Amino acid sequence: MPKGSNQKLKLYYLYKILHDKTDDNHKLTMPEIQEHLEVYDVSADRKSLYDDLNALRELGFDVIGEKDGRNFYYHMGSKELEIAELKLLVDAIQSSKFITEKKSNELIKKLTGFVSDFEASGLKRQVVVQGRIKTMNESIYYTVDELHSAISHNHKIRFDYLKWNLKKEMVKRKDEKYEVSPWALSWDDENYYLIAFDAEAGKIKHYRVDKIRNVEILDERRQGKEHFQNFDMAAYARMNFGMFGGKEVKVKLRFKNDIVGVLLDRFGKDITIRPTQEEGWSEANVDVALSEQFLGWVFSLGTNIKIVGPEEVVQRFSGDINAIKGLY
Repeated sequence: MPKGSNQKLKLYYLYKILHDKTDDNHKLTMPEIQEHLEVYDVSADRKSLYDDLNALRELGFDVIGEKDGRNFYYHMGSKELEIAELKLLVDAIQSSKFITEKKSNELIKKLTGFVSDFEASGLKRQVVVQGRIKTMNESIYYTVDELHSAISHNHKIRFDYLKWNLKKEMVKRKDEKYEVSPWALSWDDENYYLIAFDAEAGKIKHYRVDKIRNVEILDERRQGKEHFQNFDMAAYARMNFGMFGGKEVKVKLRFKNDIVGVLLDRFGKDITIRPTQEEGWSEANVDVALSEQFLGWVFSLGTNIKIVGPEEVVQRFSGDINAIKGLY
């Protein structure tokens, strides 16, 4: 049999054919594999293909051969990522607000390379998420890379922090740049946040990454290490509703037993729940960053929950309700 021009790449093209054209539901016979190889100008007899298939198995690829009726079929079994895992990743990408529509499509296209052509078509689906707004900041990917670099090399950073105005334009929050020590990145409430130490304020702060621009990595070493030695990112995210900061307080909540799942989802299973004298009601103390977002969360639960203490939080919530009532 005359050799083709790409004969040296035969093993690679054999792998590509099995990867792209086969899966558990789509298989190829030996003659069909030979036909696909001819497209790449690679010739192969049966004996050499048997050796090549065994070579792929020795390299760790799950090449399966099985008899079905009168024919013998080959296909690729398990791959780098299973289809169920990829569907989960695709759904997360499509539903994520901080990933732009353009970048979502690019990432999903790359993910389809992990499965066969047939399975790839099943990944190109739309996840319906009510009111989804995709961020318009394409530079977020480069910003994230710079932030990771600063964190890994233990350097402070300087950047512009933006906000929206009524003309739907992103403008600087203040003329001077922000200067902080970056320590972590967190994905919470559908947004990416930088968790950093502000030496001037002497406390931990967080910033929306999609609103950060013009990052400069400084020569100065980071500060605030002592604040992050026992830092619990999950607890920090639970405490800050929508990642809006505020005074840290321990709030006592009284709630109907029917909504206990809402509190566990929000604050975790470590909170202590105590029954009250009133049947069907319980209480729990939770740590929160006191903000309008926290009070709004309580308000959204209506008559199923009540703030019991401390008194300053009760008075603030009561005052907010009266202020809202005054608007109507």
